[in-house]
Amino acid sequence: MTAFRQRPLRLGHRGAPLKAKENTLESFRLALEAGLDGVELDVWPTRDGVFAVRHDPDTPLGPVFQVDYADLKAREPDLPRLEEVLALREAFPQAVFNVELKSFPGLGEEAARRLAALLRGREGVWVSSFDPLALLALRKAAPGLPLGFLMAEDHSALLPCLGVEAVHPHHALVTEEAVAGWREQGLFVVAWTVNEEREARRLLALGLDGLIGDRPEVLLPLGG
Repeated sequence: MTAFRQRPLRLGHRGAPLKAKENTLESFRLALEAGLDGVELDVWPTRDGVFAVRHDPDTPLGPVFQVDYADLKAREPDLPRLEEVLALREAFPQAVFNVELKSFPGLGEEAARRLAALLRGREGVWVSSFDPLALLALRKAAPGLPLGFLMAEDHSALLPCLGVEAVHPHHALVTEEAVAGWREQGLFVVAWTVNEEREARRLLALGLDGLIGDRPEVLLPLGG
C-alpha cells in the first residue's frame, strides 16, 4: 500500500456522521470538503448484484442481500451505490476510499468476487473486511487490490495466512508491542474509531499510518 504511505491518513468513518446521515453522499462529501484525506464506507451486495452503501444488513424488506437495490432505494432515497461514492474522486482527485465489505455466512466469497470485478483498475481504493474468507477470495480474484483485515479482537495470528497489506484494529488493541509485530510483517496500520484527540495523538506517536474517526475536527490538526 505504498500509494497510501505519504502521510498519516485521516479518514471519515462512514463520512462525517455527526454532520449528516452516515454512509450517504452528503456525509462523504462533507468529510472530504472538511479536508480529510478520504472516507471509510460499508457495502453489502443486494440480491441483484448492486453494492449498496449501508452498515446494517436488516431492512424493512428483509436482509439487504435478499432485496433488489431498486426496492431498497424506493424506501431509502439517500442510499447510494458504491459507484456513486467512488465518483466523488472526480471532485476530490486525491481522496482515498476504504471500502469495508460486510459479510454473512455463505455470502462473503461470492460478494468478494463481484466486488473485485467492480473495483478492477480503480485508483485510491482498498477493501477491508472482518471476514477472512472474503479476503482470501478477494486476493484470488484481484491480486493487485490492496486489502486490510479488520479486527475488533486480536486475531493477528490469522494475518500471515490472508495475504493482506494492512491491518485495521480497534484503537484499544493498539499497543507498542502490537505495532511492532504488525510492522515486522510489513503491514499498513490504520485504527478505528478514533474520536478523542488524546487517543489520536497516542496512536500517531506509535507510528500508525492512519486513523478512522467520526469527527473531522479531531483528525484534521493531526497531519496533512
